[in-house]
Amino acid sequence: MVTGWFTGEGDAFRLLGTRCSACASVFFPREDAFCRVPGCPGGDLEEVPLSRRGRVWSYTDSRYRPPSPYVSDPEREWEPHALIAVELAAERLVVLGQAVPGVRAADLAVGMEVEAVAGVLNEDAETTWTTWHWRPVGATA
Repeated sequence: MVTGWFTGEGDAFRLLGTRCSACASVFFPREDAFCRVPGCPGGDLEEVPLSRRGRVWSYTDSRYRPPSPYVSDPEREWEPHALIAVELAAERLVVLGQAVPGVRAADLAVGMEVEAVAGVLNEDAETTWTTWHWRPVGATA
């Protein structure tokens, strides 16, 4: 798990961003040092939960094992997965993430409503690395 990037479970699950008090820009991943907007005089950065739902802005599939520094077990068979860029209208922000397991690029369409849910990035005998996934609204997977 990347500490501070998301919180909650079930319907309370939310990605966490930061908002600049001077220009109201929202950032994800979080920004803790300074506002990244050129020309902003800089303000306090406040943690904010992001919208749970958004619309598919773009998508593709990942059919190959990514190169280093991505960590994956070379002994395990690579499982393709869909990657989705989701526009959060309220924040005016696009957030990239994997689709929930079982959702393929062929199942997606630009403009489709999706929601952020807790997911598993990888796991071994000692550790489960958690992340977020995008799930089409109405899907039960």
